[in-house]
Amino acid sequence: MICRRFFTTFFALVLLAVNIHSVAAASAFIIVDSQTGYVLQEQDASKKLQVGSLTKIAMAMVVLDWAEHKSGNLNQMVVISPDAFIGAAENNIGFQPGDAISLRDLLYAALVQSDNIAAYTLGDYVGSTLGSLVAPGKVTAVGAFVTQMNALAKQLKMERTRFVNPHGIDTNVKPVPYSTAQDMARLSRYAMSRASFRFYVSQKERQITFQRGSRKQAYLLRNTNELLGTRGIDGVKTGRTSRAGDCVVLSANRESQIVQQGAMTSVYPRHLIVVLLGSTNRFAEGAGLVERGWQLYDQWVAGGRLVDPNKTL
Repeated sequence: MICRRFFTTFFALVLLAVNIHSVAAASAFIIVDSQTGYVLQEQDASKKLQVGSLTKIAMAMVVLDWAEHKSGNLNQMVVISPDAFIGAAENNIGFQPGDAISLRDLLYAALVQSDNIAAYTLGDYVGSTLGSLVAPGKVTAVGAFVTQMNALAKQLKMERTRFVNPHGIDTNVKPVPYSTAQDMARLSRYAMSRASFRFYVSQKERQITFQRGSRKQAYLLRNTNELLGTRGIDGVKTGRTSRAGDCVVLSANRESQIVQQGAMTSVYPRHLIVVLLGSTNRFAEGAGLVERGWQLYDQWVAGGRLVDPNKTL
């Protein structure tokens, strides 16, 4: 009996060690209860790193805030300028300068298929509407837009983040952009609290259209997040550059927990945010972190859901 207990305990410790080793392969990660901001586990979460296209989460929130609070029209058609292609790195959709497309379809392109040209065009157009922030010869429309991205970061207490463009490209860019797993978790909690943003990042596929001269073009976007729709994962975003490595932010849900205490009923949403930076296998590691997150979440609930202010975003 003692021998069996020894081997059972030993095997459990081996599995835990393997699990910890596997999640530690990334440069940094964090697992957070989205409802409270309580940090369930982290590794180097305050380390400044490049985050690639995770930047587009902030870009999208500036656009959506503009649409909501400044009466911006996401159905507005805009023309893609040649500047959008400078340093864009890739053009999977096949946009060309002069193509006309709605802001809404640009948001889908940027968030679902992580298109850099779409992100730049959104920043250029929305930035041009910011009026006093755009100074001829000094601050471009895109520069004004990035100023708003950094203002949002400051508002969310993302104190170790610097955005320098709308898409997150970090090659031949000065100053170099950076953020942290902790700051990206703050941003993702804010973004996922908005139904409009949640809808965009939940799309596995989305057809967009754009006008090229007299011809209407159609393109079927495919989400870059391979884990979407599995393990309760309903978003959020992937990122990759040579400097950043592979990055991903994941949002995972379970059915809310209902607790009856006498005449009082309490409903506890169960929602995790996982941020993984500098990975070599983001989807395998991300899936492992989500699984680990739910284990830690269940332990936290069993302990009474105590929230340490020093471990809360």
